[in-house]
Amino acid sequence: MSTLVTERPAMSRFRWVICGLLFFATVIAYVDRGVLAYLEKYLEGLIGFDSRQYSYMTAAFSLAYAIGLVSAGRLTDRLGTRKGFAIAIAMWSVAAMAPGAAVSVATFAIAMFFLGLGEAANFPACIKTVAEWFPKSERALATGLFNSGANIGAIVVPLLVPFLVAVFGWRGAFVATGASGFVWLIFWLLIYRRPEDHPAVSVRELGLIQSDPPEKLGSVPWVRLLPLRETWAFALGKFISDPIWWFYLFWLPRYLQETFHLNIAQNRAPVVVAYAASCIGSVAGGWLSSAMLKRGRSLNAARKTTLLICALAVMPVVLAPFVKNLWMVVALVGLAMAAHQGWSANLFTLTSDMFPRAAVGSVVGLGGMVGSVGNTLFQLAVGYVVELTHSYMPLFLIAGSAYLVALAVIHLLSPKLTAAVLD
Repeated sequence: MSTLVTERPAMSRFRWVICGLLFFATVIAYVDRGVLAYLEKYLEGLIGFDSRQYSYMTAAFSLAYAIGLVSAGRLTDRLGTRKGFAIAIAMWSVAAMAPGAAVSVATFAIAMFFLGLGEAANFPACIKTVAEWFPKSERALATGLFNSGANIGAIVVPLLVPFLVAVFGWRGAFVATGASGFVWLIFWLLIYRRPEDHPAVSVRELGLIQSDPPEKLGSVPWVRLLPLRETWAFALGKFISDPIWWFYLFWLPRYLQETFHLNIAQNRAPVVVAYAASCIGSVAGGWLSSAMLKRGRSLNAARKTTLLICALAVMPVVLAPFVKNLWMVVALVGLAMAAHQGWSANLFTLTSDMFPRAAVGSVVGLGGMVGSVGNTLFQLAVGYVVELTHSYMPLFLIAGSAYLVALAVIHLLSPKLTAAVLD
């Protein structure tokens, strides 16, 4: 229920404070899910598992993520962003501590399953918040900014986890990183309100936020979303490209350690540099399409040109298995990860381009579920490929070509990025 705001500031840019909250939520999510990936080789000697069994753990996370995305998107649309996001981060913070109690492959897999189930709400809630707080002309930039939290989270892991392991042990590292979500929750509950209800939002800023044409729909059931080509343009784009990002997130530390014979301390700098490079792509990708729109390019041209640039920038990563220099491999993977994040910022923004705000959370949830199904299958495939061939070459070939395939599918299903017909 709306509250009456009697006094507003003369000027404000409070929407960027909200974007900052989304950024930190994404940082926390990626720290929580990255601890196992960074400690995998270390834990392999303690717990006893191989690449195939490790793929079961990552696949468990991905499968739960797929299940959670469907309900998370719908939950966010029904409960509202403030309440839905609060419930989700409380759940995943508890789940993030659970790997600290794991004693076997099975218990690690169970812990990762519940972590994936809880964290599934992050992106549907973030995208819906952006749709509520930003006009279409700024959504790609806002999405790119909060999405860069994924890279910062991945950078924080190799910097923070060795210290936590030294002080608290590896079990304590899981508990400490998981607990950070409750700190964020306090700020979220204190700060977040809808723009029209927030006393820190000026009349001018509120007018900008609400400058797009009004939308008639209050809610959109799944049965109306599933037959739409626009839904599948987003979902299949996620199905093809999401597994590549998770390949880097879950397997890059292991790949660098195995290929260049690094220990947990030596692996810190290469992983940090690769993920740091990807931060640039997230913000740059969001900025580029927004800049094109402001210069008069059509929505279709701005989004797809940016997606094409990102897809082409990924391609050099196919050379990674043939390169024997550690830092050249880091450069190739860093460029590919930067391009993925630019791609991801624009792919997520397509949902708010093509669907009304009332449907955005559900579409992101459905599309994310399809992407996570693809990721689950790919994670299992990676484990078997590495175990049977002792090579990552086929995986990098797939990683380098997937985005052009995904863009072709998106263009085929939505040639002009027109709004989905829901009336």
